[in-house]
Amino acid sequence: MVDKPAPIVRLDAPPDNICILRLSALGDVTHTVPVVRALRDHWPSTKITWIIGKLEHKLLQNLDDVEFIVFDKRGGWGAVRQLRERLHGRRFDVLLHMQVAMRANLLSRLVKAPVRLGWDKPRARDRHSWFINHTVAAVPFQHQVQGFLEFPRALGIDVATPRWDLPVSDTDRAWAEKQLPGDQHTLVISPCSSHTLRNWSVPRYATVADYAARSLGMRVVLSGGPSDLEREMAAAIHDEMRSEVIDLVGKDTLTQSMGLLERASVVMTPDSGPAHIASALGTPVIGLYAATWSRRSGPYNSLDLTVDRFTEAAQQFRDSTPEGLRWGTRIEEPGVMDLVDVDAVVEKLDEAVGL
Repeated sequence: MVDKPAPIVRLDAPPDNICILRLSALGDVTHTVPVVRALRDHWPSTKITWIIGKLEHKLLQNLDDVEFIVFDKRGGWGAVRQLRERLHGRRFDVLLHMQVAMRANLLSRLVKAPVRLGWDKPRARDRHSWFINHTVAAVPFQHQVQGFLEFPRALGIDVATPRWDLPVSDTDRAWAEKQLPGDQHTLVISPCSSHTLRNWSVPRYATVADYAARSLGMRVVLSGGPSDLEREMAAAIHDEMRSEVIDLVGKDTLTQSMGLLERASVVMTPDSGPAHIASALGTPVIGLYAATWSRRSGPYNSLDLTVDRFTEAAQQFRDSTPEGLRWGTRIEEPGVMDLVDVDAVVEKLDEAVGL
């Protein structure tokens, strides 16, 4: 049985204020930016408040004309009390409840709004439907970016093409230019996802990196956060390579990383925040996908450059087709990313640089 499309929420007048609840993760808050742009374009006078995670706020802190309420997900009950205090006595016309995890569902109770718009039943979990009174349209096999845009559509805003215009400061652009001076074509490799079983192997990263440097004359950069895993992965790739590489892992801030991703000629990464950030910035992205399906979570503007082996993974690890699995299923199994072969990635790299 297919759910009927949700009716458009009927508003008597443009809302005075809208609250967005989307705490994480980096990729998903990047997907939320086109929602903010659509709301602002349609209702210039509406005040927009966004409840967002602490790390994610660092990425989007320069987003204009938005009131951020930062929630520290590691702050325990103290963070909940702070959020309650920030929201005490406040009323919103509309809540866009855009996260289905139980923590976000419970926190949504602190937001007072007569219209509580959330996800449709197929994409909901953790009793999400208990915390909303309207749902977006259920659209099968929809990319996350378009899924997020169902929220403004449910409010009567006709939006087809996402617009990001991510704010990159002149200071962060200058930092990136200092690290990567000149106009040499640059491959930025961001090798780690927050889910380790989505990561490609060190020898395969190194092989492609050496090909980029030796055969294409590209400058190769390793990028990532300061975690032990990311530092160890970068060091291992560096040791495996025969060519020079610039290791910037853990050496930039989140906003500086946007400057770096924007300056890159091509970014190579598994399903991760940098894949979506780089895509939103207009940089070509070679996405490495097998544990997840790029049709749902690939770099939106570079799906043609993605190497996707999710179909093979579904057959091998779940004895199914992708269409036979619940939308959003992750096949995070040891060895799944070995389905992504080097030759296919090299072919996409050649395509990205125009060979």
